[in-house]
Amino acid sequence: MTRTKRPRRLRRDGVRGLVSENRVSASDLIAPVFVDATTDERIPIDSMPGHERVPVSEAVDRVEEVLETGVEAVMLFGIPESKDERGTRAWAEDGVVQRATRDIVAETDAYVITDVCLCEYTDHGHCGVLEDHAADDPNLTVKNDETLELLGKIAVSHAEAGAQMVAPSSMTDGMVGAIRGALDDAGFEGLPVMSYAAKYQSAFYGPFRDAADGAPAFGDRRHYQMDPANSREALREVRLDVEQGADVLMVKPALPYLDIVSAIRREFDHPVAAYNVSGEYAMLHAAAEKGWLELDEVAMESLVSMKRAGADLILTYFAEQVADRL
Repeated sequence: MTRTKRPRRLRRDGVRGLVSENRVSASDLIAPVFVDATTDERIPIDSMPGHERVPVSEAVDRVEEVLETGVEAVMLFGIPESKDERGTRAWAEDGVVQRATRDIVAETDAYVITDVCLCEYTDHGHCGVLEDHAADDPNLTVKNDETLELLGKIAVSHAEAGAQMVAPSSMTDGMVGAIRGALDDAGFEGLPVMSYAAKYQSAFYGPFRDAADGAPAFGDRRHYQMDPANSREALREVRLDVEQGADVLMVKPALPYLDIVSAIRREFDHPVAAYNVSGEYAMLHAAAEKGWLELDEVAMESLVSMKRAGADLILTYFAEQVADRL
């Protein structure tokens, strides 16, 4: 009798988990937290069910809720009390992220990562200092080198407040080098930088812009975020960030760009992060509300796919929900 191979032998209960090639653990996950300096109470984010903007006074409580699920790291995003052309509240000593960071570091054991960008702080919603007449000419957007100086100031202000990692997200050319230099000059040589190294100009960001009040007042971000059609360009972008001193390399979004996560994993030996963005979260919730999908199952399957593609870390709005199941 011919003996056929039976790969199904290892799919039975009891052994199935023992031979799983990829696992998601709570320690892989980073939970986004939105801190809002304009409110004294929590504000639900309609397009992101289960998430809220929290006032600075409740930032510690919010992070404690995250820690109770087993997730150990948070990423802070701030909504300032005022905005201006240059986003000056982004590096203010009493800024929303700076205040929240000091409180969280002093009162919790969370690992605190801070988003370093200007879009939430500028009155025009773009990620840096605008070129002259940018509102009238779609080919004009952000002054690169002037923006680099401000990003360095933001990163140092976050470090001084106690941030344990900074994550620049503006896709400004040279941002990692500028931030690394500013941190080193200020005595923060040991503070790691997680670069949004391959950040695409994606339609999946809509709910986040609602949550963080950071939508552009005009135009879009196609001149500084990556073209979704390009993959080789991502490796060039990442290589530049590695040369400038990036410690962790992030791909954003995650699900539509798993090929990019995989390519970066093969090419570089740095830790790779995937940002499971707001639109990915919202679409699964919407389908689950219709009864078309089982939310817990598709959330876990999505995160496993990111691990399988090569992500070491996952920034996700599902962090608490998934960690509770682990």
